[in-house]
Amino acid sequence: MFGFRVAVFSILFSISSLTAERADTDETEARFAAGDPERGRIVFRKCMACHTAEKGGKRRTGPNLWEIVGAPIADEEGFSYSEALEVIGGIWTLERLDAYLEKPSSLAKGTSMNFAGLKKQSDRANVIAFLSQMTDRRADVDTEPIGKNEFAQEDSQGFGVLVEAPGVQATFDACTVCHSERIVAQQGLSREQWGEQFEIMIDEHEMAPLQEKERAAVLDYLAKHYGPDRPNFPLN
Repeated sequence: MFGFRVAVFSILFSISSLTAERADTDETEARFAAGDPERGRIVFRKCMACHTAEKGGKRRTGPNLWEIVGAPIADEEGFSYSEALEVIGGIWTLERLDAYLEKPSSLAKGTSMNFAGLKKQSDRANVIAFLSQMTDRRADVDTEPIGKNEFAQEDSQGFGVLVEAPGVQATFDACTVCHSERIVAQQGLSREQWGEQFEIMIDEHEMAPLQEKERAAVLDYLAKHYGPDRPNFPLN
């Protein structure tokens, strides 16, 4: 009788473990499927001081990331990787990229990649969706976002002190990669001066150029709400 109970317990435990594993897998797949490549392109600006992602892009401090999804880890010819990455082996799966983007040292202790990481699940899912599009292997990678990103709400902090009005999302995405929204609100520049600031950031700090429509929306927003008279400057 005791042996029978042990056998039954073992079976139930195995079923429970498989169910939990399946649930974890389903959650992971759903999170990556919800990634938005266009939002990921914007978040990727945080990475552009060290990486390019386009085909044939030059190396910077870090290697080019074209076709990184599914590629062997530490495999770009001629690039000097840290030993911490070289010893991992295998390929850049979605899960590994997610872990590395969240905190590089958690996956590769001692890595030379000096990056604090992306703490938001939605940011990581979006960047991975963007990187998944940086490939000629279109048939091998599903890159289309599926529905609304359900993880965007769980860690959204709104737009800080920036007033919510047309153009705030594009402004927040473009400016808070390098600055707090409060610093942006403090400037009080004309539309022309804001445009000049963008050119300085592009030339001197390797900021990714904004698309024409996005740039116009940001400049319109900043000039209207944080121009010389700063009608929406936060007082506290």
